[in-house]
Amino acid sequence: MIHLIKLSVGTKDVAHLQAWQAERAITHAPLRHRTRNRPKRRDDILDGGSIYWVVAGFLQVRQRVIDIIDDTMEDGTACAGIVLDPLLVPVAARSVKAFQGWRYLDPEAAPPDLADHSAAPGIDGLPPALRAALREARLI
Repeated sequence: MIHLIKLSVGTKDVAHLQAWQAERAITHAPLRHRTRNRPKRRDDILDGGSIYWVVAGFLQVRQRVIDIIDDTMEDGTACAGIVLDPLLVPVAARSVKAFQGWRYLDPEAAPPDLADHSAAPGIDGLPPALRAALREARLI
């Protein structure tokens, strides 16, 4: 099994991602993320893998990958569609540097799910050194 990690570009927070996906699930079913680069490790991903979303600089939630299908972009360009379970599962948040596209994420490197699928603990759940660095950068 292997996971994917992807920046959720343009979303302010997890609630925004959830609302955007809920709308897309209705207007462009099935719920999927389109990507020009087809994952070569398809079978490993479909063997229980998830896509982990980086929202506002923090890896915060994951979604189980249901399938990877042939798809087309709005302009007709061929692409892959990563079909997603609509459930966003909160994970122990951690900061992630920006990157382009998606990356593979080994299961050992994936953050654990929050036990009760409750909301992420927010700023209070961050390590003290990270909170201090964010205050120093005037981000909180």
